[in-house]
Amino acid sequence: MTSLFDSSGVTPPPVVIIGAGAAGLMAAIFARAAGYHVVLVDGTTDGGRKILISGGGRCNVLPHALEPERFVTASSPVTLRRMLRSWPLRDQIAFFERDLGVLLALEAESRKYFPASNRARDVRDALVNRARQDGVECRFGERVTDVTRAGAGWRVETTAGAVDASTVIVATGGLSVPATGSDGIGFTIARQFGHTIHQTFPALTPLTLNPPEHARLSGLSLDVRIRARAQGRLTEATGGFLFTHRGYSGPAVLDISHVAVLSAQMAEPASIRVQWTPRTADQWASALQTTRGTLLNVVAEVIPERLAEVLIGEAGIAQNRRMAELKRSERHALVERLTAYPLEWSGDEGYRKAEVTGGGVSLDEVDPTTGESRLAPGLFFCGEVLDAFGPIGGHNFAWAWATGRMAGQAAARHGAAPSH
Repeated sequence: MTSLFDSSGVTPPPVVIIGAGAAGLMAAIFARAAGYHVVLVDGTTDGGRKILISGGGRCNVLPHALEPERFVTASSPVTLRRMLRSWPLRDQIAFFERDLGVLLALEAESRKYFPASNRARDVRDALVNRARQDGVECRFGERVTDVTRAGAGWRVETTAGAVDASTVIVATGGLSVPATGSDGIGFTIARQFGHTIHQTFPALTPLTLNPPEHARLSGLSLDVRIRARAQGRLTEATGGFLFTHRGYSGPAVLDISHVAVLSAQMAEPASIRVQWTPRTADQWASALQTTRGTLLNVVAEVIPERLAEVLIGEAGIAQNRRMAELKRSERHALVERLTAYPLEWSGDEGYRKAEVTGGGVSLDEVDPTTGESRLAPGLFFCGEVLDAFGPIGGHNFAWAWATGRMAGQAAARHGAAPSH
């Protein structure tokens, strides 16, 4: 364990971590494990607020596999891959189960690891309790207002006063779900020291339609394939689709929402099409030609009846038509709506409901092995404040855990190193 004293026998200033979310808590635990005094500052009264609301209150702790190719960044994908894979998945699982005592269970259908208790609070509490038990000084209900250089170290200004630091870790998250404490201070700090902030935007957020033409389908859900095309690039997602009073949500929608959000900002709205079932256009065409009965009964055997009614109506066909009576043009119109439905949208739910923030501190300006700023040595970044996000399903927690651990270990080593 690294000594808490420098060569003169004087206790050096602590590692100060700004933000007690997933990345910040992990950074605190690993910085403290290196034997360094750690001060963890967070504006909420208890920390880990996003952990508590993740996975519908169950907390999707980790994905079944690390998939860096599914992450979105405007920075180097090579750097992203190195940072994400810095902590192998098996070792992350072992940390939660062995070191924190949080048993994990793989939900095969969704390919996610949840706590066996299905309680997000157990994950949050285990992290906070471990940090406190190890001696991390947790300052909850204290908001950071500024970070400045102070000699060879740093000074962190908070609403309760100033804290001198050997090193500083920015684990503030982004702008998503502001009710959990996200206020963008991390981006302010990064800009102050010359960092490039790639355009930020709400990601993994529900889409809206005004007026909400499908409000009558609110609450209806099914598994689909979605294709979103913008600027000649195609993005696909599969999984749950949920009709809401204001538009659309569900994992598949959230996973392509960044395409819609960015295209709207560029005044070139994305084209989004939905395949409502696994059946292809040819399979549907064959079924509509060879199956007997009324059209509604045949279609409703495969998709929810309320949705079948809407699609048949939009194709301009009477629901009680017999299959044998369908014209070729009618079959074609219905097949298109079943396999390549043009999903109209007009906006999104923004940061208020976004799972993560897209964009952020350029990965090209941090060391991929430590998270340390290349522009301001001694300043570290981890988690959502960085320019990277992954799909639904524990991927963003994997990013937070891995980059938090990396920054915590490196910040402690940097703080313990003799000054020159």
